[in-house]
Amino acid sequence: MLRLFNTLGRRMEDFRPLNSRLVTVFTCGPSVYQRSHIGNFRTFLFEDVLVRYLRYSGYNVLRGMNITDMEDKAIEEARRRRISLTELTERNIREFVRDMKLLGMKIPDYLPKASDYVGESAAIIEELIRKGIAYRHKRDVYFDPLKFPGFGKLFGLDMSRWPKKKRRFHKDTYPGIQWNLGDFILWFGYRKGDPVFRETMIGRGRPSWNIQDASIVASLFHETLSIYCGGIDNLFRHHDYTLAVLESVRPYPMAKYWLHANHLFVEGKKMSKSRGNIYYTDTLMGKDHRAREIRFFLICSRYREKLDYSEAAMGRMAEKLRGFRKKAARVLGLAGAKAALADGASDRLRRIFSENMDNDLDVAGAFEGMDAILSEALACNLPGGEAASLIKALRGIDEVLGVIF
Repeated sequence: MLRLFNTLGRRMEDFRPLNSRLVTVFTCGPSVYQRSHIGNFRTFLFEDVLVRYLRYSGYNVLRGMNITDMEDKAIEEARRRRISLTELTERNIREFVRDMKLLGMKIPDYLPKASDYVGESAAIIEELIRKGIAYRHKRDVYFDPLKFPGFGKLFGLDMSRWPKKKRRFHKDTYPGIQWNLGDFILWFGYRKGDPVFRETMIGRGRPSWNIQDASIVASLFHETLSIYCGGIDNLFRHHDYTLAVLESVRPYPMAKYWLHANHLFVEGKKMSKSRGNIYYTDTLMGKDHRAREIRFFLICSRYREKLDYSEAAMGRMAEKLRGFRKKAARVLGLAGAKAALADGASDRLRRIFSENMDNDLDVAGAFEGMDAILSEALACNLPGGEAASLIKALRGIDEVLGVIF
């Protein structure tokens, strides 16, 4: 049985979706004020493997991924470049989709832009104001976390630290991974000269990042999500904000399982413009790495552990994948046009793959186990029918990994 580490509760749990007929998965997508780098894709690819493995395991899966295209950073970046917000974000969305396809990602069933759900955000804000959980302050609207019982439960926030004096945080995002202990903004009321705003039921303005995901989820999914995913940095503020907003207007939990991927570092340091170490798919392909090798490097680790990129590490993983694919090609040659025969090797291959993947998606362990089985099979002068059976099993497994054939 699949077991996942649920951030909500900080423990490994058997995966038992509330709706066994349809597993619903929502994953935090890119903020398209800039192009997505390989650190972003480490998270997106973990989510891709998760969805693929759920399907491999027999589940029907419906996946949504949001695109954040209306926020402070995007507006500021468009101003800095002297282009429109739409021109900036659409360009980065095209790059994102191109890179998804390049890295073999399955395009989510839903890929909504936050800018298309402004009306839905306004409707939720109106309901929150009616309930007394949100309030207007001058032109803006803020959410009062003290009005939501259990606020911070996902992160495990110590609410005894909450200040007695009211504080308001008025930006979409703040630098660093820290908590803003105070009320967070939901709506930016229009100010003269604002370049981005909409006319809505609550007035002229735009929704903050803190409510956008909640409005998208509420519009697309009408039950508790099976799984909600994102990067570990979303555990600071963002996911608890989203959870509190949505659970304040719906009488059931937002998601049963919460999964978070850890950071990708470059030679032990976080990627940043100031260090000049932001890597994109183009960067790695310019170093003669193929797309499947980039995908393999980013997925072949424990997603909850930090991953460190270096050219040496990338080279080792690329060589490991090439070695595995050569073995698979030799098995394919032995198979020829033979019909697949039931045999122990293919059964063991599937079993070792599932045992590791059921352990919180241990791709690295699954790959090592499968590599050993291929080596053993080739050393035994594998008959054609058994080779065909192994290839059949590998093709099924590659529907999850996407790097073998």
